[in-house]
Amino acid sequence: MKRLALLALPVALFAAPAAAQDAATGLGSTAFCPFALPPENGTQRSINLGIVQYIDVRADEVKIAFGGGNLGSGHEARIPVKSRDEADAVLARLRQTAARCAQPTSGGKP
Repeated sequence: MKRLALLALPVALFAAPAAAQDAATGLGSTAFCPFALPPENGTQRSINLGIVQYIDVRADEVKIAFGGGNLGSGHEARIPVKSRDEADAVLARLRQTAARCAQPTSGGKP
């Protein structure tokens, strides 16, 4: 019986949820990092940057592929832009949002 309990201990240690780890380290969450998309038909939608697979930056749009899995279950968010400079600005906002999510939270260790 002791042997089984000792074997279960490492599993329990590695199964700790990410939120508990974030609270212990004082880090923000890169697993859940919402990024607001432009409103569409009166609906404000955000995507989770923690599940983004790739980003296409073009002169007419920024396409964000996210949430992909097996059998083509992924999704795309398309942000129309008027120029490559505007597309680069969207990419900069994506980077800034992701960096904020990775920063230490208040009350945590730096």
